[in-house]
Amino acid sequence: MDPLRIVRQPAAAQQTPYDERFIAPMRKELVDLGFQEMRTAEEVDAQFKDAPGTMMVVVNSMCGCAAGRARPGIAQAMRHPVRPRILRTVFAGQDREATERARSHFMGQPPSSPSVGLFKDGQLIWMMHRYQIEGRDAPEIAAELVAAFEEHCK
Repeated sequence: MDPLRIVRQPAAAQQTPYDERFIAPMRKELVDLGFQEMRTAEEVDAQFKDAPGTMMVVVNSMCGCAAGRARPGIAQAMRHPVRPRILRTVFAGQDREATERARSHFMGQPPSSPSVGLFKDGQLIWMMHRYQIEGRDAPEIAAELVAAFEEHCK
């Protein structure tokens, strides 16, 4: 056997590098708030094809800032009466094709996980990047989200 030979993982293993049993509770946090997951590129395309009004897309992640800051901040913001009409999410590092396709709609923005994009009629109008999540607590993140909702979702 050639020790330099690189063996590729099967395509299914490349698509989902983490054990789904570990990721499921992280997905559920947003689903329980009313977010619909987009797990394939085709699901992302369908959501963006006819997306009138406001849509919030969360690029979810298994990192600590997603668990301790982003998802709790999003949960607090979802209590506000003014909010996006459509709530969607992709999971970075897990549903790779869906995440790449969703990020293709974040025009001119670098990849960021976690992150939140706010769209109006399919066009990106506001974005919160990882660097705006790290080092802030959930109430600060919620306040910034609510301000964006007030500005863009009325």
